[in-house]
Amino acid sequence: MSALLDKALEELGALPPEEQEEMASQILADLADEQGWKAPFAQKRGLIRRMAQDALDEDARGETSPFTDFL
Repeated sequence: MSALLDKALEELGALPPEEQEEMASQILADLADEQGWKAPFAQKRGLIRRMAQDALDEDARGETSPFTDFL
């Protein structure tokens, strides 16, 4: 376990039990949400790479505009 996580758990342990439960619920929800995002992106990794390469190729051909043109 990292030193930062150790410190966070130590501080959480000093909270009243009901606040510990609330924080634990939030952490578990965040972890579940993160997993929910990882799966779809992992399944489409090849597609995302191809799209990124297409964008780089378009830029190399001069077919793109600077972002600042849209501000």
